[in-house]
Amino acid sequence: MDNLTKEAREAGVGEKGIAELHKASLEQKVLDRDRKQTVFNLTFTDFSKRLISEARLKNGQSNLIKHADVFKKVEDTYGVPGPVLAAFWGLETDYGAIQGDFDTLNALVTLSYDCRRPDLFRPQLIALLKLFDTGVVDAATTGAWAGEIGMMQLLPKDYLERGVDGDGDGKVDLKNSVPDAMMTAGRMISELGWKRGEPWLEEVRITKDLPWEESIRTNRKPHSWWAEQGVVGLKGPLGPDDGDASLLLPLGRKGPAFLSYANFDIFVEWNKSIVYATTAAYFATRLAGAPAFNPGNPDQGLTQEQMKELQTKLQARGYDMGKIDGVFGVLTRDAVRTEQLRLGMPADSWPTPELLEKL
Repeated sequence: MDNLTKEAREAGVGEKGIAELHKASLEQKVLDRDRKQTVFNLTFTDFSKRLISEARLKNGQSNLIKHADVFKKVEDTYGVPGPVLAAFWGLETDYGAIQGDFDTLNALVTLSYDCRRPDLFRPQLIALLKLFDTGVVDAATTGAWAGEIGMMQLLPKDYLERGVDGDGDGKVDLKNSVPDAMMTAGRMISELGWKRGEPWLEEVRITKDLPWEESIRTNRKPHSWWAEQGVVGLKGPLGPDDGDASLLLPLGRKGPAFLSYANFDIFVEWNKSIVYATTAAYFATRLAGAPAFNPGNPDQGLTQEQMKELQTKLQARGYDMGKIDGVFGVLTRDAVRTEQLRLGMPADSWPTPELLEKL
């Protein structure tokens, strides 16, 4: 604790924040949650079904109407549309109803000491102590296990540096004030690089085989190129270019298909899990009026144990797999695509039992 106290003082934390720091304790349940994020092992189809219920969709639509003035103010100020904010609001806290009951101070102290990523959490702890100093946040505040606070589950550093008093009452309250929470999130999304007036995700149909290896998130091309490959919109040919887009195939070439635009990257910045980012972006399109996606008929995927076996085999072939955890992340996806190309298989980056057997 002495080293942390010294670090906090050097960072400008005052005596009030230091006093609260000395009351903190480590909590094992925080570490248990950190090591068991199994929900991200689900496929996009299963994950989105779990998180986007009809009730959550209807509540989102109702909140867009109820708080229309707030969402208009956010879009006028920061360029971020209401459906995008409402999607995060719904997924993070069910529109403010479930904000987490972990002691935020204890959670961040625990993660700053005994965690896989202490360097990630120490700056958040320092920011929280500064929020205590100024009285913006109560020392007894609660939130998510990883230190996120309020309706939009923002980390203390974002609260401290980007907090906006949206309702003009002289304080920033991200737990109870919808205007404060939405304006702050809008500012954060804008500063992450949101492009005003541009799309983020669009469901499409694939009418013929195409160079599947081109379907990676970083490979953006104009509508005209995708149209030549047989990609069409839900209502016919792709419209005028809304900016270059990449083809996103969450479950391979036989599953749902989307064009993702530059603004999709902001969803990934919000949460590095591609399955979460895709679900949030899709949910925002639903709140903006898009229909439910066509699930298609994807090839059977792998169980978590099979995924671990695949990762082990890929690692043996020289690929950087990071931790062998059975989670279908970016490193695994990229290695799968490379091996599919080598084996003469359609390189859609979707791992199947057939690929596992061939390896």
